[in-house]
Amino acid sequence: MSQTKYIDDIKEIKEIMNRSSRFISLSGLSGISAGIIALIGAYVAYQTVYINQDFAYGKAIITNESLATLLLIAIGTIILSIGTVIYFTTRETKKRNQKAWDHQTKRLLINLAIPLITGGLFCLMLLFKGYIGMVAPLTLIFYGLALVNASKYTLNEIRSLGIIEIILGLLATHFIGFGLLFWTLGFGILHIVYGFVMHVRNQS
Repeated sequence: MSQTKYIDDIKEIKEIMNRSSRFISLSGLSGISAGIIALIGAYVAYQTVYINQDFAYGKAIITNESLATLLLIAIGTIILSIGTVIYFTTRETKKRNQKAWDHQTKRLLINLAIPLITGGLFCLMLLFKGYIGMVAPLTLIFYGLALVNASKYTLNEIRSLGIIEIILGLLATHFIGFGLLFWTLGFGILHIVYGFVMHVRNQS
């Protein structure tokens, strides 16, 4: 056996082992689409909160009616984002001749869901207690923790994205009045940037 053939065999074995331990068929387009949806949701939320107010630090007044509207916007944004992620990721797995649902997918979703569900319930509790300003920072922090927790089952870029989301969330706790801006940056801009990077890398 030649040295070149031996090296090729080693690379093939490493690739098989990587596929067996990681769900690697995430689509960059899913990140881009989720980011665009988040930007649209943030714009609608901005119109809801600041339609008759100046955008100033800590000056937003949220009524019960606008709060209910914000919850509907958040739910709609989440549902649409998840839908696009499922669509583009499923399409990517078909391109790679991989299964969209297997043991590694389950492990990925479980590790992603635990921090997300915990954070979501915690944010709802704070919301009902009147701590509205903490919701945006905490959603970023728990989302970042979820990405870091699930990153060992997918691409390494997801871990770095999660860390940046956590940092943004911590900064947002200091600038409470600018939570919507941090939320827009974390869920909108960052998703588009990372999605574009992954898409270009997959195409190369």
